[in-house]
Amino acid sequence: MTAATDLDQLAFHLTRPGHGILAADESTGTIEKRFTACGISCSEETRRDYRTLLFTSPRFAEAIAGVILYEETLFQKAADGDPMVRVLERQSVVPGIKVDKGAKPLAGYPGETVTEGLDGLRERLARYHEAGARFTKWRAVIAIAEGLPTSGALEANAEALARYAALAQEQGFVPIVEPEVLMDGDHDIDRCAGVTERTLRAVFAALARHRVRLEAMILKPNMVVDGKKHPRRSPPETVAERTLGVLRRAVPAAVPAVAFLSGGQSPEEATRNLDAMNRLGPHPWRLSFSFARALQEDAMRAWAGRTENVVRAQAAFARRAACNALATQGRYDGADNTSAA
Repeated sequence: MTAATDLDQLAFHLTRPGHGILAADESTGTIEKRFTACGISCSEETRRDYRTLLFTSPRFAEAIAGVILYEETLFQKAADGDPMVRVLERQSVVPGIKVDKGAKPLAGYPGETVTEGLDGLRERLARYHEAGARFTKWRAVIAIAEGLPTSGALEANAEALARYAALAQEQGFVPIVEPEVLMDGDHDIDRCAGVTERTLRAVFAALARHRVRLEAMILKPNMVVDGKKHPRRSPPETVAERTLGVLRRAVPAAVPAVAFLSGGQSPEEATRNLDAMNRLGPHPWRLSFSFARALQEDAMRAWAGRTENVVRAQAAFARRAACNALATQGRYDGADNTSAA
């Protein structure tokens, strides 16, 4: 079996029907904000305990095939001394790693950013592989506003995504390519569709230039939705229609899977939109999820940093994960009873 075939199979495994990817790669600053909103103190210990809570939830591996980790967590041990990577591997859940260094202001382009982290990436990837990570993630951030995004910003972010993906495959990883068109703003769903299509076209042109093997990557885009400040929210059927239209025009069929980000949607909204898309299948790609807040929000609030709440928090996480597992098959009916998963 060739190395390319191994990566192809891993990409399939991470997004096989009824499964998705948990994004637990929040930076220390981001998770501190979320903890603070739930009345939880943020320390290395509480971050460790919270992520252990998630990774050991009942039936975890029945809905989650892989977990994107923050660098701290990749090298961290649970309270019992077991490495976090081992906690996941015992359940046949694949550890992944966020490798970008965050979006920074793009010089000469007010209001736009480019994601940094390419310097030294080859060496970091070798270290992450040795630690047990087998897939990677890099996020680009695209803002919608008057006159934005510019072609310059789209090209800069597409180039960085492609260079990252090529390096990841060279080092034996399946790269998750995440170009996120933000929900921030008062734009409507049609404006989001236009910007998302421009973004994806730029990204796949760059991936081709850098000879990235499409069969061994996963695309993690936004869903096509109205901006947060827009006066109305399009129903799931409309979100599905617009999102699928963009994907058909911009994403090659060689890409094995699209694992959507939730991007500020509520947990229920993200699940219903994913379900609506899968009800319109079959599609050239598997449609799955790689959610952070939309999987974790209920669990984090239920936990509130208290040991006595662990079981309740794990049950909340398991319910939401099972709902999304059903949505990957177009079988989510909106009920909390997810025994069918």
